[in-house]
Amino acid sequence: MKKLVFFFVLASFLASAQTKPAGKLDPAKPVLVLETSCGTCNFEMPGKECFLALKYEGKAYAVEGTGLDDHGDAHEEKGFCMAVRKAKVQGVLKGDKFVVTYFELLKP
Repeated sequence: MKKLVFFFVLASFLASAQTKPAGKLDPAKPVLVLETSCGTCNFEMPGKECFLALKYEGKAYAVEGTGLDDHGDAHEEKGFCMAVRKAKVQGVLKGDKFVVTYFELLKP
């Protein structure tokens, strides 16, 4: 029983741990600090599935280059489906998507 409790405590800790940044920071390009969350759950974007999105210049865009589950459990208390978070981002806007080359989720 003690091993089972330990396993669940450890799994919970690992799931809520800060994830590594996606991509490589380019010091020659500007770093944006943007709101990021689930497009469907928090940014009222169309779709039936959850997906990572960010707000750039007041408009929400789907993210390419990293995904919702790459940054922890989206349904935890501070996960993307439950909260709007901030991230350091580098990338370019291509049509209706924001293609990231660097994405670092900031601590809440």
